[in-house]
Amino acid sequence: MSSVAPENHIKSPFQSFHTRHKRHAQKTTKYVELIIVADNREFQKQGKDVDKVKQRLAEIANYVDKFYRALNIRVALVGLEVWSDSDKCPITQDPFTTLHEFLDWRKVKLLPQKPHDNAQLISGVYFQGTTIGMAPIMSMCTVEQSGGIVMDHSENPLGAAVTLAHELGHNFGMNHDTPERGCGCRMTVDRGGCIMTPSTGYPFPTVFSTCSKKDLAASLEKGVGMCLYNMPEVKVLYGGQKCGNGYVEEGEECDCGELEECMNPCCNATTCTLKGDAVCAHGQCCEDCRLKPAGTLCRESSNSCDLPEFCTGANPHCPANVYLHDGHACHNVEGYCYNGICQTHEQQCITLWGPGAKPAPGICFERVNSAGDPYGNCGKDSKGSFAKCDARDAKCGKIQCQGGANRPVIGTNAVSIETNIPLQEGGRILCRGTHVYLGDDMPDPGLVLAGTKCGDGMVCLNRQCQNVSVFGVHECSGKCNGRGVCNNKKNCHCEAHWAPPFCEKGGFGGSVDSGPMRLAADSVVITVAILVTLVSLLVATVIIFLKRKTLLRLLFTNKKSTLEKLSPPQKPLPADPLGRSSRLGHSAKAAGVHIPGTGPLPIPIPTVPRPPPTIPLPSR
Repeated sequence: MSSVAPENHIKSPFQSFHTRHKRHAQKTTKYVELIIVADNREFQKQGKDVDKVKQRLAEIANYVDKFYRALNIRVALVGLEVWSDSDKCPITQDPFTTLHEFLDWRKVKLLPQKPHDNAQLISGVYFQGTTIGMAPIMSMCTVEQSGGIVMDHSENPLGAAVTLAHELGHNFGMNHDTPERGCGCRMTVDRGGCIMTPSTGYPFPTVFSTCSKKDLAASLEKGVGMCLYNMPEVKVLYGGQKCGNGYVEEGEECDCGELEECMNPCCNATTCTLKGDAVCAHGQCCEDCRLKPAGTLCRESSNSCDLPEFCTGANPHCPANVYLHDGHACHNVEGYCYNGICQTHEQQCITLWGPGAKPAPGICFERVNSAGDPYGNCGKDSKGSFAKCDARDAKCGKIQCQGGANRPVIGTNAVSIETNIPLQEGGRILCRGTHVYLGDDMPDPGLVLAGTKCGDGMVCLNRQCQNVSVFGVHECSGKCNGRGVCNNKKNCHCEAHWAPPFCEKGGFGGSVDSGPMRLAADSVVITVAILVTLVSLLVATVIIFLKRKTLLRLLFTNKKSTLEKLSPPQKPLPADPLGRSSRLGHSAKAAGVHIPGTGPLPIPIPTVPRPPPTIPLPSR
């Protein structure tokens, strides 16, 4: 970007965009927790008034937030820092050196003290040449490079805001809107054009082009911006509480923005309270003003290094995004996960050269990157000089590709650098690299990205090919008992039927960070089914117990009737000479009569004859 003239008034037209995306990332609001730092020269430039500096930085952040709302991204200012005494890192007119020093300071000092997603330096120093800002591309959320530097080049804070939005766009993976890309911009050049134009002037641009939207969608799909899916802690927002700012702050039940923009049926925009019997108003785990059940998927995984998140049943917001621990193998072990992205040489070649591109043979990396010049190097040292690559680090320097388009497709002022390397057995190998002319506001995009696989069990870090064990992924996964993987919070993400934190007991999967994988309703259904079965068995047992006598009587009666029907007719017994009845006082069974089919022969019971009648003695 080039220097621009001041402006006293700006009209800010905004629009939402609806680029389709593999994942619902574009539909999901993302939040950049931003810290802005003002260097000592900026402090002096604003009359050495700390409050004045902070007010200016807050205005800059408000503009940037408005620009990004059209992309369903909120930029939340979570911190301001003014270097009123002296600079905390070297600030010079060399933008590359200043960026390098600022990002190092952020990583070592700022990030441990104040967690955030991105940091931008507003400098009162005039950078060399036409550069008024610089930022690494596709670096959002990374520890090493999520940030940029901005020269405060205009009296109007809108000027620095546009530059900051531009550099933030590079962090998101947006390239410049160059003519060959054929980008659509709904603002003509005389009305400012679009934010990612390489050079801007008066009036300032306030919208993003179709190319920027496509670049953003592609970056999100790859996994850029993994840290942006959690809503910021409202207590740390700069600027104080306000109903209508879109953030639910202390004392508010909801906040759907200003009255004219609120479309939320669950929230009263005037009072920031819930309507009627509404339980919630915001969040992916809130539907029809009610909480979704625990275990409901609220954020799909976007790539092979991402992990899904699930509703907890107690919170309207989806848990913060988590992804695989750095160092996990991905793409069939063709790469390793790093900051939620599966980094490979092939993917970077496709990004630079388009479909059909692939990495060149190893000899290309070794020969080209051993030169230590603008066309082959392992980056720059702290003094700004090109560094030669050692043989083992060659695949961490300038990326070398084959195939693809005739020239780089990244949309910057990059050109193809082709090198023919003769082979001992005859023939030559064509190696294709890229070179970006000085004056661009991005560090060399032709360098291999950190986290890229450079050998079996090896990854690129700080331009060196290091052992993947540096991430400690195997030690972390070891505590998951073979039933889960380790996430970026160093916690186990368990398989569906095992419970966190260590996947050693039965449960519903997921992690302490991402919520349960299976619906809690599953457990309710199982429990109800078990209870119904037990109750049914109990009722049946009681009925059988109460009716047992009746059942036994019926069974005995039926058996007796059957036996009588099966008994053969009995022959009449001969007459008793004593005149006794021929009918015995015993049943056939008791008398020893055997009925066929009724069991073994019974033991006969002897019949005792009656005593003879008593004859009275004659009287004497």
